[in-house]
Amino acid sequence: MIRRLFYLSLGALLTLWVMRRLQALHPQHVARRAAGGAAGMLRQVRDFTSDALGEAAERETRLRARFGLDNAEDNN
Repeated sequence: MIRRLFYLSLGALLTLWVMRRLQALHPQHVARRAAGGAAGMLRQVRDFTSDALGEAAERETRLRARFGLDNAEDNN
């Protein structure tokens, strides 16, 4: 009797687990997760690009000051 109850509850638990996994594969859920992932990746790329451009501009400013190129455009 106890063994039957154990296997019955185990089967119910596995059934619930499988049902949740199958619902996660529904096309609407997959599309929503893919769109969320793409939006997150786009945000990361924008942050990286912004940081890289900021660092490049700062480095250019330091190099221009170091080599005296600040007034090079005025001489031409």
